[in-house]
Amino acid sequence: MRALVYTGLNTLVYRDEPDPVPGAGEVLVRVEAVGICGSDMHAYHGHDSRRPAPLILGHEAAGRIVSGARAGERVTINPLVVDPNCPYAIEGRWHLSPTRQILSTPLRPGAFAELVLVPERNLVTIPDWLAIEHAALAEPIAVAWHALRLGKKLMHQPLAACRVVVLGGGAIGLAVAIVARLFGACDIRIGETNAMRRATIARAEGFDAYQPGTNAEPPDSSVDLVIDAVGAAQTRVGASAMVRPGGAIVHVGLLPGHEGLDIRKITLQEITLSGSYCYTPQDFEQTVAALAGRRLGRLAWFEERPLSDGPRAFADIDAGTTASSKIVLRPPGS
Repeated sequence: MRALVYTGLNTLVYRDEPDPVPGAGEVLVRVEAVGICGSDMHAYHGHDSRRPAPLILGHEAAGRIVSGARAGERVTINPLVVDPNCPYAIEGRWHLSPTRQILSTPLRPGAFAELVLVPERNLVTIPDWLAIEHAALAEPIAVAWHALRLGKKLMHQPLAACRVVVLGGGAIGLAVAIVARLFGACDIRIGETNAMRRATIARAEGFDAYQPGTNAEPPDSSVDLVIDAVGAAQTRVGASAMVRPGGAIVHVGLLPGHEGLDIRKITLQEITLSGSYCYTPQDFEQTVAALAGRRLGRLAWFEERPLSDGPRAFADIDAGTTASSKIVLRPPGS
């Protein structure tokens, strides 16, 4: 099979790799669409010890089963693999299990390839009318779904009455805003530093996207719910400043470091700070149902490129020269 392989710092090679062979409980999926995630970028930069080179990255994928009793079925992939007998799984919090693995690690090579191995229980059937490139968005949108579900629980009033600010207009940030709208929020703003991306957000989904650090920044102590989809020192500073007394910050970004939180304000003003990691199987399935029901907007904020163009796609994301919030790669024949 052809695959895009991370071979070293800032280096990807499109080359032949052996076809994977299914083991017990696994099936082979022919990948038809796979998104580039921020965690793929972290690995590409050598910032993720879980993903050493050489490795096939990629976990936001959808395609068609080609082995086993379900061969021919169109599916999207929940890439978070967990032992179903783990106590965390039994209580419904699969994503916190110490047994968890994710596609795109040495034990489970990823989906930047024509074929990928997946435990059969991790596949969610998709209807014929759901575009395969939209199905590949299920994973990042499920991350947003989970974050909004946590944030909604922390509010002392209906989400429709809350002022919501999302920091970061990448795929996760924009998906958070889309899910917030679905959950009933009416006052939603997105802080994004890339002007091209701000234009895409406004054109594709109609959100107010502002330039952080300017007069457009929300006033201090004015926001009910802040979702930090970047997780950098600067966004933590911004979140701490804009959240109101009694409000909440949900931290979903995964950049390194911990600086920027105003712990004194968080304490004195009883601000709730919550981390948010991945999603439960229920979050994932509800996201797929929302996609199938066409309830998540126009989904016109990504671009498609051939898998062979992966090295250029990573370079363009690095350089900030793409206006899209997401790049979806298409393997040969998809």
